[in-house]
Amino acid sequence: MTKTGAEERRGGEWLDSWDPENAETWDSRLAWKTLWITTFALFLAFVAWFLPSAIIPKLNALGYTFTTDQLYWMAAMPGLAAGLLRLVWMVLPPILGTRKMVALTSLLLIASTLGWGVRVQNPTAPYWELMVLAFLAGIGGGAFSGFMPSTSYFFPKAKQGTALGLQAGLGNFGVSAVQLLTPYFIAFGFLGILGGSQTMTVAGKEAQEVWYQNAAFFWIPLMLIAAAFAWTMLKSVPIKANVKQQFDIFGNVDTWLMTLLYIMTFGTFSGLAAQFGLLMADLYGVNNPDVVQGAGATATLLIDGYSVPDPVKFVFLGPLVGAAARVIFAPLTDRMGGAIWTLVSGIGLIGAILFTIPALTPDTSSAAALDADFDQFLWGMLAIFLFSGIGNASTFKQMPMIFEKRQAGGVIGWTAAIAAFGPFFFGVGVTTLGPTVFYAIGVAWAVMCVGITWWRYARRGAPRPS
Repeated sequence: MTKTGAEERRGGEWLDSWDPENAETWDSRLAWKTLWITTFALFLAFVAWFLPSAIIPKLNALGYTFTTDQLYWMAAMPGLAAGLLRLVWMVLPPILGTRKMVALTSLLLIASTLGWGVRVQNPTAPYWELMVLAFLAGIGGGAFSGFMPSTSYFFPKAKQGTALGLQAGLGNFGVSAVQLLTPYFIAFGFLGILGGSQTMTVAGKEAQEVWYQNAAFFWIPLMLIAAAFAWTMLKSVPIKANVKQQFDIFGNVDTWLMTLLYIMTFGTFSGLAAQFGLLMADLYGVNNPDVVQGAGATATLLIDGYSVPDPVKFVFLGPLVGAAARVIFAPLTDRMGGAIWTLVSGIGLIGAILFTIPALTPDTSSAAALDADFDQFLWGMLAIFLFSGIGNASTFKQMPMIFEKRQAGGVIGWTAAIAAFGPFFFGVGVTTLGPTVFYAIGVAWAVMCVGITWWRYARRGAPRPS
């Protein structure tokens, strides 16, 4: 008996004669199954990547004695690692295939996650060791540049905006999930058998018994499940491209222009998500000497009537807004094109950043003034996340439209790699230049990107409409 085309394609790990542009032979069920499994794995990759951002702001409250600069550099390290590792992951889809790449990556996530769960239990780890763990967390960020291109191989161009927007957006929810759930996980000793409790001291509050290892250990079984799903259920599309062939994207000017645009969108999203908690603590919380004097249980509040915000109650909101925007606007990019929404993203970022800049120098003359500035800071930051999320969706619609299939995967991986340096550059920029100057540079960058988008991609008669 002769096998059908679909049966031949499913006979082994590597598919044969896979052409998603042919509606008669395209196996949509396999494509969507691939999307959901890889999205689950990507969600956990973002959890591992941003787990340090949920832990680092509380390290000193758990007994460590790091300086503000040390904490900023530690929070920046996963971004540096992710940017470097994305340069590796971007070439893996044609070499390893979707199945092996997703399964092995899911297992690699366990290393840093386990390490953080161990090291929060006793404040004796040297700084260099925590920096290594922060670097290993970047594996979760590196995975993005492999997962997204490999998923794009399974879908026709007409559906790639929706498919990639769903995968990236739902994957991005891993950022807000780890930041939102951490305060709840640490309050209960349900994983106490894997370590004892810790005492956390926060300015102006009574010491609290916590189980901070829960914030890490909870995710490890899910990472094992993701690896099992990937190994047993995924297939791989044979894209003929060795490493040398994949680097021909750098001869295309649109590779560099789309890199600039994606730095504006995902670079902003990832940078703010990683540093949001520390920035809030430095401007409006326990790290601002004009607000709080001293540390720990003996700290003194200098402004009567002011309620010091706890960053863990707010930091998840930004990534949540950005990820939701990416999911919601992805189908709109398929209908209207990506360029117009990238234009909206850039203009919105200019306005949102300008609105936020005055709140980067809080007025500490009274509780009322400080509260008003904090509200402006919070709403401005959420607006920045919103417009960066819109741009994350639209740029991923543009790239498959601008480049042919083999190059599109490489460009997606490359642009994602460079934008993943966002947490690193944000941390370094805020530390060396100060928040106001760094945000002003962000405005200038967005203005440049709006001009590029209009001239090259969005205007009537544009050279590369997308």
